[in-house]
Amino acid sequence: MLTLSIRGLPRSMTETALQQLFEPFGRVFEMRMAKDLFSGECKGFAELKMEGHSARNAIAALNGSAQSGEMIRVGLQSEQAQRRRRH
Repeated sequence: MLTLSIRGLPRSMTETALQQLFEPFGRVFEMRMAKDLFSGECKGFAELKMEGHSARNAIAALNGSAQSGEMIRVGLQSEQAQRRRRH
């Protein structure tokens, strides 16, 4: 299982839309989208977990793609960042 880091999401992005964006590449096992506390809008970044080959295919296809006029960046979350989140 790999954790993907997605940056540059448009404020209009919803969790459903994000899941639909990644599902063609494989099953999304877990997803966290940062949302504004008051408006509920996307803050521009999210994390999700996918199997290794699915995650790599999603990165290859979606990194640098345009979503609602914004260029998103998709990559693997570093192991160091994953450890920090656990503590």
